[in-house]
Amino acid sequence: MELAPRVKEKRWSPIVEAEVFERWQRDGIFYFKKKSRKPLFSIDTPPPYVNTPVHIGHAYTYVWMDVMARYRRMSGYNILFPIGLDKNGLPIEIQTERESNIRMGDVPRQDFIEKCRALLKKYGDISLNTFKKLGLSCNSWDKKYELGGRYDTDDPEYRRLTQETFIYLWKKGLVYEGVKTTNYCPVCKTAISDAEVDYVEAHTMLNYIKFKVGEGEEEIVIATTRPELLPACKVVLFNPEDDRYKRLDGKSAIVPVYNHKVKIVPHPYAKPEFGTGLVMMCSYGDYGDIRLLRELNIEPTYVLDQDGKMNENAGKYKGLSVLEAREQILKDLERDGLLVKKESIKHRTPICERSKDAIEFIAMKEIYIKQVDYKDEILRMADEMNFYAQESKQILVDWIESINMDWVISRRRYYGTEIPLWYCKSCGYAILPEPGRYYQPWKESCPLSKCPRCNGEEFIGEERIFDTWFDSSTSEVYILGYLWDWDYFHKTFPCSIRPQGKEIVRNWLYYTLMKSYHLYNRKPFENVWIHMHVVDEKGEKMSKSKGNIIDPQDVVKKFGAEGFRIWTCLEGDITKGDIRCSFERIEGHAKFLTKLWNLARFVSIFPIANAKPKDTDLWILGALSKLIEDVKKNYDDYAFSDSATLIRDFAWNIFASNYVEMVKARAYGQRFSREEQRASWFTLHECLKSILLLLAPIIPFFTEHLWSMLYEGKSIHLKKFPKARWNMSLNPLTQKIIDFNSYVWNKKKEEGLSLKDSIKVMIPEELAIFSKDLKAMHNIID
Repeated sequence: MELAPRVKEKRWSPIVEAEVFERWQRDGIFYFKKKSRKPLFSIDTPPPYVNTPVHIGHAYTYVWMDVMARYRRMSGYNILFPIGLDKNGLPIEIQTERESNIRMGDVPRQDFIEKCRALLKKYGDISLNTFKKLGLSCNSWDKKYELGGRYDTDDPEYRRLTQETFIYLWKKGLVYEGVKTTNYCPVCKTAISDAEVDYVEAHTMLNYIKFKVGEGEEEIVIATTRPELLPACKVVLFNPEDDRYKRLDGKSAIVPVYNHKVKIVPHPYAKPEFGTGLVMMCSYGDYGDIRLLRELNIEPTYVLDQDGKMNENAGKYKGLSVLEAREQILKDLERDGLLVKKESIKHRTPICERSKDAIEFIAMKEIYIKQVDYKDEILRMADEMNFYAQESKQILVDWIESINMDWVISRRRYYGTEIPLWYCKSCGYAILPEPGRYYQPWKESCPLSKCPRCNGEEFIGEERIFDTWFDSSTSEVYILGYLWDWDYFHKTFPCSIRPQGKEIVRNWLYYTLMKSYHLYNRKPFENVWIHMHVVDEKGEKMSKSKGNIIDPQDVVKKFGAEGFRIWTCLEGDITKGDIRCSFERIEGHAKFLTKLWNLARFVSIFPIANAKPKDTDLWILGALSKLIEDVKKNYDDYAFSDSATLIRDFAWNIFASNYVEMVKARAYGQRFSREEQRASWFTLHECLKSILLLLAPIIPFFTEHLWSMLYEGKSIHLKKFPKARWNMSLNPLTQKIIDFNSYVWNKKKEEGLSLKDSIKVMIPEELAIFSKDLKAMHNIID
């Protein structure tokens, strides 16, 4: 019988990937089947923000989510794996302003919204194209308004759901409007929540300023980084243990330039080692000021307006920016002999997560959701969810425990879900519509003709929008069919898993948990998978300014999707730490595809046969069963890197390097019976089939292509995950086999022999059952 490989191509070609993807879409093998009797596994995929195309971190983590989906599908689950795009909020507005060279407030609202939409369409299409090239097995790329359908967070139906959650929270008494000191970004011109505040260590000047003591002629010196807040100085503190200042207890200080008196009081907040040990508390320079003035029940004086400019309380500095006022007031202090010295220090500065500009703290009338009073209940609900990795749970716990303000959900921007409220022009009464459709109060008439309180007939529509996280924190509800199939939602909630990054635990995960508690009194997820970051090869964050960004489209062009996908799983566990990325690292791991292709080509030479395995076959089949057990456990625990490493090591170091070499002569029928030959054919294919099935979640194009050439029938992705069905009693001999084969190869090398040359060696007694194959492999002579 003439033997020739059925796999004709000598190497794997990524060109095949597009053809395979089109076949999947044409056959609809990943469509969601609502009526399936299989258990549901639902994945609340994080809709990536598409103010720019998705980056390498998105590509990496979405591959891992696809592995989750593909493995569970092969394990007998009905998979809900939708693709969504996040399109609401500040990022697209900033990008639109930048690319169109406009400012939001300078153009009509509708015109600005249309510019945002055009940009979102452009970058959204690029992002979807990247995900398709990566081979994601999402349920649908085009269908909307159905289970598994694609969704955008700016879609009217999605926004309708956001508004409905608000309406129900309002009716539960969990929403209120109030004037509070809030985080404010002067660049974005909107209030922001604590979860949208980052911190940087920035260089700034610590200024030592003379104050007069109100009782007598004594002068004291206070160090501050915010001299422009002198008009808002409300109290001076010293530490109760600081003997230098105990004499000042009960006295007052006269604030320079403004000449108003403030009390001097002892408080442990003052640190003797910072500056002079005296601290001026202003309204407001930082969170410490806010906490202390609240504690001391001191009424604030605000000196900044909503443009980040000094207001009338700043006196002659009115209209200046913060930095301009700081510079001018220091000049005036120096002129008057009140500036003692300046020194450069590093200062922890709060900045806006989006614009990266320093935030300010001003009083604004905003809409809030109650959360402070429910922290204990939310923490208990967090305990009901499983975390991968478990240590990531602490990120959430720490955040919940740190919360000391309710969630400000109103934003003074344009592109987002509108807050569905109207106000009576006569009495100010807030009109809340009934749920059922998407409302745009800024351009729609009030649904009521008369005010329920005063019978007024004129109304003002709310112009503010929701915090984008108020939208995003409804994603798990949306994908489970809340809007169009309440019964199905009720039966399948909570969602099976939420995969997401650690940097949005404090907003996306927390707000989803908090809203789920308020609305349903149930945990939103069974499992939470938290990942770290993809960084450059030096471990540094990727950014345009550093020039170290890697575009996933470029990676796919160079290595194909499978080169990238195998790298994502072999490089390491992204739940345990950051993953370093470079073309060299991807290329190195992609070599496994070449090894596996060559292995498959060799096996494809031989027919598929049914035969009773011999001892050598039983050994490798036992090792295969152990591999299947271990890989399944790792897949179950989302330890995909461990799974990929085990499969590679088995395929390369045990199966290819040892078993295949041991049975090569038998497979070709050299000095072996027909029965022995067929046993090797059976085992070669049994192992290859299992390896392909084990790898199918990780490298779906590669395995699909080989499977379709070698094994007839339906797609490999509709096959069941393999089971460990062979006796493992010979597994303890695996390392002895590897060691013996290595010993013979090294001995031949030392003696200047080729691998085909005969050699005289003693086969260890425990390996005697394999002696016929070992002798043929090494050409051992007695």
